Amino acid sequence: MKLNDTAASWRKRPDGSAKIDGSFQYLTDKEVPGCLHARVKRSGIPHARLRRVYTAEAEAMPGVRAVLTADDVPGLNGFGIADPNQPVFVRDHIRFEADAVAAVAADTPEIAQAALDVITIDVEPLPVLDTPEKALHPEAVKLHPDGNILHETFHERGDIQAGFAEAAVVVEETYETPRQMHVFMEMEGGLFVPETDGTLTVYAPTQHGYKDRMQLSRILGWEEEQIRIVSSPIGGSFGGKDELNVQPFGALLALATGQPVKIHYSRKESVRAGLKRHPMKITMRTGVDKDGLITAHEALLVSDTGAYATLGGPVLQFATEHTISGYIMPNVRIEGLAVYTNNGISGEFRGFGGNQALFALEGQMDRLAEKLGVDPWEMRRRNLRQENDPGPLGQRVAPNDGPRGVWEAVQQSPLWKRPSFSRDKQEPWIVRGTGASIAMHGSGLGYGIPDPAGGELRLTPEGKIEAAFGHEEFGQGLVGTLEIMLLRHFHCAENDLLMTIGDTSTVPKSGSSTASRSTNMIWQALEYLVPPFKNTLFKRASALTGAAVENMETGAEGIRHKKSGALLVSYRRLAAEGSLKESTEFHFPLTPDPVMGGHFLYGSTAVIAEVEVNQLTGTVRVTGADHAVAAGSVVNPLGYLGQIEGGSIMALGFTLTEDAVMNDGVYQTGNLDAYLIPTIQDVPKHQAVEAVERLPEGDTYGPRGVGEIGSVALAPAICEAIYQAAGVRVTKLPVEREKLIREEALLEAWMDAEGAETG
Repeated sequence: MKLNDTAASWRKRPDGSAKIDGSFQYLTDKEVPGCLHARVKRSGIPHARLRRVYTAEAEAMPGVRAVLTADDVPGLNGFGIADPNQPVFVRDHIRFEADAVAAVAADTPEIAQAALDVITIDVEPLPVLDTPEKALHPEAVKLHPDGNILHETFHERGDIQAGFAEAAVVVEETYETPRQMHVFMEMEGGLFVPETDGTLTVYAPTQHGYKDRMQLSRILGWEEEQIRIVSSPIGGSFGGKDELNVQPFGALLALATGQPVKIHYSRKESVRAGLKRHPMKITMRTGVDKDGLITAHEALLVSDTGAYATLGGPVLQFATEHTISGYIMPNVRIEGLAVYTNNGISGEFRGFGGNQALFALEGQMDRLAEKLGVDPWEMRRRNLRQENDPGPLGQRVAPNDGPRGVWEAVQQSPLWKRPSFSRDKQEPWIVRGTGASIAMHGSGLGYGIPDPAGGELRLTPEGKIEAAFGHEEFGQGLVGTLEIMLLRHFHCAENDLLMTIGDTSTVPKSGSSTASRSTNMIWQALEYLVPPFKNTLFKRASALTGAAVENMETGAEGIRHKKSGALLVSYRRLAAEGSLKESTEFHFPLTPDPVMGGHFLYGSTAVIAEVEVNQLTGTVRVTGADHAVAAGSVVNPLGYLGQIEGGSIMALGFTLTEDAVMNDGVYQTGNLDAYLIPTIQDVPKHQAVEAVERLPEGDTYGPRGVGEIGSVALAPAICEAIYQAAGVRVTKLPVEREKLIREEALLEAWMDAEGAETG
């Protein structure tokens, strides 16, 4: 299916109009009369022993209602989904420049800021470990009790030395990737309301409300049920709001004052304190025989996880797996290190380590093909996995022929038929080229990580079919996709439906809205829920009308006769007979093999990119990018296309312009005025998405999510296109423009200008 050609079948997003006309309200816009305003005091230095925090002057200021430090945390002074080793407030060891040392609640934002300005700290500076290499030095100071390595990965099979001995060609290269920002429009923030019944309501953006509730309960020393998290809708996340951010400060201040508290980071504070994509350095050595078949592959991944753990371990696991991706490799040795530094915190980000790994892996394939004299796309075909082959880490997986499906489909792109190199006749310093890449990308969290799911169907007293899920809508179009699924199951009208998500007081635990899992989990949940729910509806309708159950179907307004379509009984009348609810709980599909981090379900993508390289300025312009994606059936064409194109644009920044630069543990990129993200002018004029919908016979797992897969394979395709155009191999992202400038082009341009002036 060519999604760009299916506009006539697109459904309007339920939340679309409000987002277009501006009436949509971010959670961070929410406030109540008389709410206090909170600010967080940051350390301002990347590494030091904290001796004391001086707060007396701030506490004495008129309008200041609370000043909190580490001594005021009643429960666990720490948070983090996988390892709660980030302190709410630093007690004695400052590890990065945005570490919190105090927080203030005041009558106005201005008073809160003035209070921050008079809070001071007494510190003993420590050496700054601003690179993994420094942190790994034997004499480096320990950033955490267990040392400076957060997590290590290792995978080995076959005989790596024998594999290299068989190789006709070996390529070794080191690839480096940047610290990328999420750049969501809505910064971190929220409203925290202590209720009269002794509970706390939290209105704050997140990707996992129940995880937030669990973490806050540990910090406050409360039962989880005393905390309500309202998390949807929010204004974008891409992984950046998966962890707690403002929540500990807002909750503690609200309870300390007994008043509602609003907190909202500025963009500058979000840059300093927020999560980023892990910068990685990946050294790969790969060998192929004379026929282009991979005989040996080894890699060392070093990830800068920053000051605290967050999900640095699982990200490294994912990257390790995807240094193999969808290729058959008999002899493999992969090692990975996630290293603590005094840099800003790296955490979850769209692609989850796959982007970094695939930039390196696909770069290897292009270099090997050139060295061997084999067409790079043909060499990929020879090494692609077959439908029933094991997964990258040798684990059993759902049968999957996606890599071969997208390998074939992307060749139908018009970009495929264009020459791989051409020079502009009018401006000869502009050269054009094309490049392609392929990837197999895991869905879900992987083996060894809890990945629960669930949902409920209810019939409300008003006669609405209510679907309740503990997922969050953060711009990805989940509500629209859920509506489409419900309409297909019930053949009812839109106003017969009620969709409830993102509120822990009314939804079941459905797991996180991450890892390209939400669409698949909702699809599977409805497969479990709809048959018994319908059966109960039909039995109740039969008792009221006397009609036979086998002659009934759900439809607009209520139960209808299958043949005549006549309305037998309304949903409202059925609801009057009593409550009706069906629930389900299950786990994301897992490989049966105990391979830590190994996935069971995968999507695949192939990308072809066309670029223009200006050899006078070193700028790169992507003029075309076509994607073929194999992720099962397309539920929501508009949402599917939006995810692939949106992920592709994010990958464009990752490849060409984005890097949150740090020096000596301090962000040099302090705000968006020094951080270049793609604009609409940078988006390729030609973009197309081909959905390869076929799944192996007997597959019962439903559509795979596509929230990440559009972002993982564009970088190596662009870099190969740059090489085809300009003859320069890229090993570091974002692409360094100075390496693409050609002195001869400068001379040619100067001579052309002289000639025109003389003429």
